[in-house]
Amino acid sequence: MHPIDHNRLMLLEHDEHTRRLEQIRAGMTASETSALLIADNANKYYITGRVFAGYVYISLEGPVIFFVRRPVKLEGDGVVYIRKPEDIVETLGLNVPSSIGLELDVIPYSTATRLKKLFPESDMTNASVIMRQARAVKTCREIDLIRESGLKHVRVYNRIPHLYQSGMTDLELQVEIERVSRLEGCLGQFRICGDSMELYMGNVLVGDNADSPSPYDFAMGGEGLDPSLPVGANGSEIRPGNTIMVDMNGNYNGYMTDMTRVYALGKVQPIALEAHQCSIDIHRALCDMMIPGTPAKELYSKAEEIVKSRGLHQYFMGHCQHAGFIGHGVGIEINETPVIAPRSRDIIAEGNVIALEPKFVIPHTGAVGIENTYCVYSDRVECLTPAPEEISYLDF
Repeated sequence: MHPIDHNRLMLLEHDEHTRRLEQIRAGMTASETSALLIADNANKYYITGRVFAGYVYISLEGPVIFFVRRPVKLEGDGVVYIRKPEDIVETLGLNVPSSIGLELDVIPYSTATRLKKLFPESDMTNASVIMRQARAVKTCREIDLIRESGLKHVRVYNRIPHLYQSGMTDLELQVEIERVSRLEGCLGQFRICGDSMELYMGNVLVGDNADSPSPYDFAMGGEGLDPSLPVGANGSEIRPGNTIMVDMNGNYNGYMTDMTRVYALGKVQPIALEAHQCSIDIHRALCDMMIPGTPAKELYSKAEEIVKSRGLHQYFMGHCQHAGFIGHGVGIEINETPVIAPRSRDIIAEGNVIALEPKFVIPHTGAVGIENTYCVYSDRVECLTPAPEEISYLDF
């Protein structure tokens, strides 16, 4: 790996940057959008390989322009320093686009209104849709980065049984996992699209806390330590007969893997073992189906069919409160497209990276089931989180 030139704005190789631009411009052409003005950090990172304060202007033809506010001293073709958004118009001059795409799903209304005023004669479209579609199909370089995160993620999970000490709470175990993960190189950031979901480093759910409903759209909830962040560990002591579901941060280089594994203290109910095996079986079945051209909703239907055939539907994706999906795209953000849900309109495509997470909550035991991150190829899928899938026992 080449050392990073911190003065160079563009950190992607030329060919990689070109491939990503081609995907973005294909979406622009399909939506009849003549230019984009990108403000979101995740999208700027996708386009350049770095985060900066400012904007990226992409037209269907012509060079990309990087309007930078901070940091100072960034260099490269297309870099223009600005003090305020209104300075953008001076650089563009008479090259006013007929339509301008803004990330209406993620930027504040006040920002969207201000930016639209820069282009009073241009129609406004939603660039968020274009960027989501472009980022859903990963390049080879992106897959390499996700694979790299996955290997580090697996190394951390393999150490979890050795981190447990008798009498620990869920929080104490999570702190030890976080420490190991950070020393392995985890960036700590859990980048999530939208403002309706918040999370710190991931979830460790013990026993009945897994059945505590959360306001966030996660597969599993948890009460959390405080009503200001009502998700995850709540200080429960790990007791015999409990399962411990670990779904921790896998961001080691700006690209994430999503992985869940289950641990237990002592014997657990037979139905918990049955449900955990059902989750593994669902993964196998869906991997056989997860080929380009498959409607995402058919994957959900197949999972539901397997669950119902085994009489486990009341526990599927929660017991007290059920999640409405069993998988999602993952990459720079943890909740990308496609979404594996019953009403999803997404179609599986080559280059998708998808986290599948069919899970169950068994009252008085806890959560079971696995989550893996997979890459979709033309004729197969690759598991990017190849850790042991059976329940691991802490009192080994």
